[in-house]
Amino acid sequence: MSRFSVIPASYVFLRSDAGVLLQLRHNTGYMDGMWSAGAAGHIELGETATGAAAREVAEELGVTVAQDDFAPVCVLQRTDGTDDPIEQRVEWFFTADVWTGEPVIQESEKCAELRWFALDALPQNIPPHERHALDWLREHAEIGILALGFETDQTEA
Repeated sequence: MSRFSVIPASYVFLRSDAGVLLQLRHNTGYMDGMWSAGAAGHIELGETATGAAAREVAEELGVTVAQDDFAPVCVLQRTDGTDDPIEQRVEWFFTADVWTGEPVIQESEKCAELRWFALDALPQNIPPHERHALDWLREHAEIGILALGFETDQTEA
């Protein structure tokens, strides 16, 4: 029996009175033109999900968030139904309400714009898996275990 591999990633939605901070992706070759989490990226070898979240907000937004200040929203396992390894994922979604510094674009070659959006007024062009997590955030107070792209998607609180 062969085993498959999944790509782990962490996503961070900074939150303020203005809503959640999203970035407009461009020149990445993956989901360009889509609004996505203000900071996100693959979890590196030896790194925890919150460690990756802290690293990504520093690299992409220039802010510091203590690992204890990340609030989990959900964990999402997703597939596109193929055996393409890039689409076999387990992703941790977090919010952060407290940070040090002012969020600014740190990687202008990958991000065209940063903008705050109310959870009930999100743009249409959001990757489906991130919309799934944002819908969960808007509609639930508890942490979710979500699945997307499987024959029988399951959602649990």
